[in-house]
Amino acid sequence: MVGAVGGVAALGALGACGSGRESGASAAPGTAARPSGQADRVPAPRPLYLGTYTSVPGGGTGIGLAVYDPATGRITGRDTLTGVADPSYLALHPDGRTLYAVDERDDGAVTAVRLADRRVLGSRGTGGAAPCHLSVHPSGRWLLSANYGSGSVAVHPIGASGALGERADLVTHTRPAPGPGQEGPHAHQVVTSPDGGHVLAVDLGTDTVYSYRLDPRTGKLTEVAQARTRPGTGPRHLTFHPGGRHAYLVGEVGNSVTVCGYDPASGRLTVGAPQSTGADSGTNYPAQCVVTADGRYVFLANRGHNSLARYAVEADGARLRLLGTVPVSGDFPRQIALSPDGRLLFAANQKSGTVSVFHVDGRTGDLRLAGEPFPSPVAVCALPL
Repeated sequence: MVGAVGGVAALGALGACGSGRESGASAAPGTAARPSGQADRVPAPRPLYLGTYTSVPGGGTGIGLAVYDPATGRITGRDTLTGVADPSYLALHPDGRTLYAVDERDDGAVTAVRLADRRVLGSRGTGGAAPCHLSVHPSGRWLLSANYGSGSVAVHPIGASGALGERADLVTHTRPAPGPGQEGPHAHQVVTSPDGGHVLAVDLGTDTVYSYRLDPRTGKLTEVAQARTRPGTGPRHLTFHPGGRHAYLVGEVGNSVTVCGYDPASGRLTVGAPQSTGADSGTNYPAQCVVTADGRYVFLANRGHNSLARYAVEADGARLRLLGTVPVSGDFPRQIALSPDGRLLFAANQKSGTVSVFHVDGRTGDLRLAGEPFPSPVAVCALPL
């Protein structure tokens, strides 16, 4: 995780922000037809939530509240939801009523916010340092979070109101030994497989992806498999192909992206050979990738190269073909996300304090900048609803 936050030394950074539906809507982006008689209907503005750091110079004061135009991509609004410290990553409950944020500090926590009235429902400790990523289990009953500083994964129950209960489990990555240049484990992401059968935790410090079974009654995690990358890869972020049999693993330290096979029955991930990020010269720390809902294209954020790499997906998800890169129009794109309809891509640029928006061509995978980037203090997460 690149940078240092809340006194925790980090190698690179969200973890990226996401809603658990980064692949967008079920329709292929750019191909949906308008219903008869609605050709001239103007789409209503949609909510956009922005993550930041509140404890760094020039940072925000809480979760940024804005709206975007689904047709033009233009972002407006500058309100803030205060009362959440260092909300560097955001996730939405499947029912759409509750927003969750990490409190990326030495004494890590996760916070729930009811969206109807923007009321903070309370925070719970994660049992670790610098939580940088969180996601909601598809059942809607469990919140999963990754503690970067202490290399652990926490599980919290979610009540009927969306509020969080006391931590149900905490697992720390103690093996294998840390990779080259790492002083310990660094859990960077925790997600659920598309079939809901396994929870996978990506650890940058141990060069390993851990697969767990989650007990749906107790929230306890049981390790069932480990997938080790090449030493020095520094895996940061994993995104599944919609087919559920392949996933794409971003190597922050090794400047790579890797196609992985996935077995839903065992939860085992098979790591392939590293591929180019399109940033082959200079220093680059790839951050996050997203997959279009139809599974045809993958987009990758390159920090340092300050670009978005475009890939065509081939062989039902088993291959990636680099199409090229486009400038992100910002500095240090920490996180990217697709709008629910898949027509827009949002990039949160940490060092320039901006959010860039791109139109996504669903037929070609081309990205076209949608106007000037939107100013947002230390933008580390953009969550479009």
